[in-house]
Amino acid sequence: MDGDPAVDPELDSFSLAFPLPYRVGFIATLAVWGWGLNLHCLYLCNVDVPQLIRYPGRSSPQHIPHHGSTYRLAIALSALFSLSITLFWLCTWGIPERVIAYGWMPLSYLFALVVLFVVPLRNLPSGGRRRFLATLRRVSIGGLAEAQDGKFGDILLADVLTSYAKVFGDLFVTLCMFFSAQGSSTKRPDRNCGGTVIVPLIMGLPSLIRFRQCLIEYYRVRRAPYKESTGWGGQHLANALKYSSAFPVLITSAWQRSVDDPESKAVLHKAWIVAVLINSLYSFYWDVTKDWDMTLFASKRDRESPHHPFGLRDKLIFRVPNLYYFVIGMDLMLRCTWSIKLNGRLDKFSDLEGGIFLIEFLEVFRRWVWIFFRVETEWIRNSSTGLGIDDILLGDYQGKDDEED
Repeated sequence: MDGDPAVDPELDSFSLAFPLPYRVGFIATLAVWGWGLNLHCLYLCNVDVPQLIRYPGRSSPQHIPHHGSTYRLAIALSALFSLSITLFWLCTWGIPERVIAYGWMPLSYLFALVVLFVVPLRNLPSGGRRRFLATLRRVSIGGLAEAQDGKFGDILLADVLTSYAKVFGDLFVTLCMFFSAQGSSTKRPDRNCGGTVIVPLIMGLPSLIRFRQCLIEYYRVRRAPYKESTGWGGQHLANALKYSSAFPVLITSAWQRSVDDPESKAVLHKAWIVAVLINSLYSFYWDVTKDWDMTLFASKRDRESPHHPFGLRDKLIFRVPNLYYFVIGMDLMLRCTWSIKLNGRLDKFSDLEGGIFLIEFLEVFRRWVWIFFRVETEWIRNSSTGLGIDDILLGDYQGKDDEED
């Protein structure tokens, strides 16, 4: 069982088989596969993602499509992961002392993973990686390109980074444990390594990046001539407020771990519940209403319009209304995975290494699904129809029936 002290006082059973550095690399590899699937599925739906993020298109039909290049990189990363973890298992055979002694091996794998992203290799796509790294450098300081230079790509990447906040925290913990005195990256993860403040700060950086981007958008709107379509910029301030709502969650969570008084812990726990509830529900509302342009929380007239299914919108690229309802429900559920801490039977699970990893994975999965509908929405906003020539819009189809009747 995960966390079983009988395994080793310095190692839990989950980390024995799947050390923290490999979890970080595994999720990073999944991210590349996920982006490839995003590109591929949206390509099949006639959504030109490269055009939306202002990435150069293919000059010839004979050139491999963008998702094909992404799959190539994902295959290389998967091969590296499989080779490294297999060698690790063969060298350690599940013996705790050997797992700890070979802590350098997963770190070598993470270094090789970074090299694959940074160093141009002949058989791997280099243009996409260069663009990604350039965007990451700009985004990492809260920068935001102009609309014609790929603003949507910056926003998309920064939003994705918020879902990898815990992964970034784990990466820091891995390095901190390895470089500490007599440390090893494969011991039981010490999430207080480096103090109780550093990890929450790292986890808060992605939200801070998006917060700054929202303020940049607000000031751009204020400096530009007034347009009714953009308004005075209040929506950007509301979006900034959404990202700032993550900070009380991190502060109260870190504060709980730093106090010993039971009464103080109880008060901080209640404050944390309030903070995380506000953050989750606010973010869910924004996903549905602003990021996906659904009418679920709009006025009754808009929500029950005959031109679209209840609570959705006129144009649906993925066609099946029940899919949208399912995704909305799933988004709410995965936004609230923290609620298992309130269950007396499940609260311990979220503190086990296996539980922590599962929650991280579910958040990454939620963001992967979110990308489909966020890109779909942006495509509809930026094109005359949002769909291919042969596609029939649900709203148009319903309107046609009304006319014929």
